Amino acid sequence: MPAKRSSTAYPIYDVTVSVPTESAMLEGRLTVPATATQIVIFAHGSGSSRFSPRNWYVAEVLHGHNIATLLIDLLTEAEGQEDMRTGHLRFNIPLLATRLANVAAWVHATQETRHLHIGYFGSSTGAGAALIAAADSDVPIAAIVSRGGRPDMAGDYLPAVKAPTLLIVGGFDTQVLALNEQALAHLNNQSRIEVIPGATHLFEEPGTLEQVALKAAEWFKHHTGVSHALP
Repeated sequence: MPAKRSSTAYPIYDVTVSVPTESAMLEGRLTVPATATQIVIFAHGSGSSRFSPRNWYVAEVLHGHNIATLLIDLLTEAEGQEDMRTGHLRFNIPLLATRLANVAAWVHATQETRHLHIGYFGSSTGAGAALIAAADSDVPIAAIVSRGGRPDMAGDYLPAVKAPTLLIVGGFDTQVLALNEQALAHLNNQSRIEVIPGATHLFEEPGTLEQVALKAAEWFKHHTGVSHALP
């Protein structure tokens, strides 16, 4: 994989990658600041992709805090086209969780990233997949952040999640906030909810997505070097 170097103060290894999983070859973008010690794998929500401008914005903020990222599509291009017609794959949380766990295993074994502590950033339904992947995997996970997520979709897996989890929800996203509060009751005592005042589900209001990105960076940096895996 040829590397690209940025002209910023923190040189970056930036490449497009193809990640093999048990059921598909997945496409993603791997970005690693030169002295990063942690990598965050993004699990996109329903109908989204690795090109999501919101997740790209969050990723760029993480890079500025010396955190590597892997933005990856958990569906292939053909599956994505099928899902646009049927809408059923985006809600197949077990499938997405299995693929995400496969991606984490690839990161854990790949030369350029195997030294990095792994975190998950999940949006919408991707948050449910991230929590299941963290609960049902031998790969150590340092921390998880959910943005406007559906952690309730992880169901019975929630008590098995060992990684500290930050649930970020918009103050005006009342239905999702209630679901997050219910899910938090089943997560470990290192986890918490952060409500962004004045924000709706997509954090489109001025300054709200910036708050999400900064809170995510702080959470991941705080938990760098602490890995949580199933016994």
